[in-house]
Amino acid sequence: MKRVVVLSGAGISAESGLKTFRDSDGLWENYRIEDVATPQAWKKDRNLVLQFYNERRKQVISAKPNAAHIALAELETKFDVHIVTQNIDDLHERAGSQKILHLHGEILKSRSTVDPHLIYTINGDVINEGDKCELGSQLRPHIVWFGEMVPALEDAAYIVSKADILIVVGTSLAVYPAAGLINYASPEAEKFLVNPDPGAGNIKGFKFINANAGTGIPLLVKEILNR
Repeated sequence: MKRVVVLSGAGISAESGLKTFRDSDGLWENYRIEDVATPQAWKKDRNLVLQFYNERRKQVISAKPNAAHIALAELETKFDVHIVTQNIDDLHERAGSQKILHLHGEILKSRSTVDPHLIYTINGDVINEGDKCELGSQLRPHIVWFGEMVPALEDAAYIVSKADILIVVGTSLAVYPAAGLINYASPEAEKFLVNPDPGAGNIKGFKFINANAGTGIPLLVKEILNR
């Protein structure tokens, strides 16, 4: 069975109504990134960071997978599909995809601030001040903040290296280290880039589909399944 690897970014979630990291002016839902999505922000104002992610979590829970998420799940009828996503939501999971690696964490989970291996599914939609892990330390969002290492990067590079077909969607390939993942793809792999920006299509070796995710991915999936 051929392996399809999908690299997905914020653009695919944006089409389900979720705001992207930097929609405008370096702000995220009117917050400065530095104030809510860095280790320094956590040290400075833990309550603000918890409140910010509690709000984002409620938005994720109310969002629904779109046509692109659903089409990617349909690929599993004929292919071994692995999704490597920069997104922290669970829309790929809810669409039915089975093998998903979250590069930047998962907003529906919390983790210990003393042992990063202690990860918990959140009951409800909030983490509160005083919610603690089994070792007695405050729980934080299970998110990779700006300035932190990306623990799953090595696994992601390995997955990309095994792709027979690589599909990149919803990402400008401008944010490192995730953008460097395409360099691990085999020269023999068939590569597709789905992006609504006409200027994004000049990546060597990629077939460019100039469309948003909800339009371009279902068309591409249909073409691949009908081969």
